[in-house]
Amino acid sequence: MSDIVTPAILSKFNEDGAVCLRNVFDQHWIDKVATGIQKTMASPSEYGEKLPGPGGLGVYFNDYCNWQKIPELKEYAFDSPAAEIAGRLMRSEYAVFYHEHVLTKDPSTHKVTPWHQDQAYYPIDGVKNCSIWMPIDPVSMETTIQFVRGSHRWGKWFHPRHFATEHKYTVLQDVHQHREYHDIPDIDGSSEQYELLQWEVQPGDCIVFHMMTLHGAPSNTSLTTPRRILSTRWLGDDAVLAERPWKPSPPVLGGLKTGDKVICDTFPIVWRDNLHVH
Repeated sequence: MSDIVTPAILSKFNEDGAVCLRNVFDQHWIDKVATGIQKTMASPSEYGEKLPGPGGLGVYFNDYCNWQKIPELKEYAFDSPAAEIAGRLMRSEYAVFYHEHVLTKDPSTHKVTPWHQDQAYYPIDGVKNCSIWMPIDPVSMETTIQFVRGSHRWGKWFHPRHFATEHKYTVLQDVHQHREYHDIPDIDGSSEQYELLQWEVQPGDCIVFHMMTLHGAPSNTSLTTPRRILSTRWLGDDAVLAERPWKPSPPVLGGLKTGDKVICDTFPIVWRDNLHVH
């Protein structure tokens, strides 16, 4: 794994908040993920969404937290290179599998993924975390995910938005965190103020990003190629369960209480750094 998570890659991840890794998943894992995505779409959970866009023929589908009922997703989380990649990029003694998120855009899906920051949605505090965004289709520069370089280091939390409406989440409680949540800046309308990162990717590649990094994605305007993604969420050894002023997404707590380390059957440790095993 040291030939994948090199010191240069680690430095890039810490500095930029997102890195692209090439050819890290072989055909076995691409096929496993493809089957897992297909099963998720055929039998979505209560969290699943199908979001049409204006004027397009396709839909943006997303669903999460299905790994316990879909063996291919569980096998990917526990046995693929993903967990070790996450653990090493997080510089953590171990990697906890938080959940998986299936994200697909049919050909001619005119639905953007709004700019957002993942960690504000999650009931998770801690700086050691990442998501691994793995495509099973070729993703062009016109349809790929985009990041605001270095935004994970701004020290700012942003108010989460619903993907369906792009409206902000409703504040339900004062959680006394002494933390201000900001509105998402108009990144598309003032792109000269920000350095954006994006990569064309192929099956076998992945993009790894920090949960505080601002990101979004355009429509899939291709008439022939879907954009099917498995994004897996990973937590490190400083992650604790936290309250949010709104209903968290996903609203899954694994029986834990605020302040607990995020380790349980719902959020299992799937990789440990042998250098830290005593």
